[in-house]
Amino acid sequence: MCIIICQYLSNFYRDIQLFRFSDITGNVFILAGDELQILVFHDGTWRFINET
Repeated sequence: MCIIICQYLSNFYRDIQLFRFSDITGNVFILAGDELQILVFHDGTWRFINET
């Protein structure tokens, strides 16, 4: 799922600033651009962190 999300971000011309995998939780954190934060859980579900 992380690869698909990164491809979507790339298609919309968003720079991926940070891609971090947590060994403890198995989650992936993606920072795209200056403000878009996405958390991908170990089961493949994901959500935006900074939703308004």
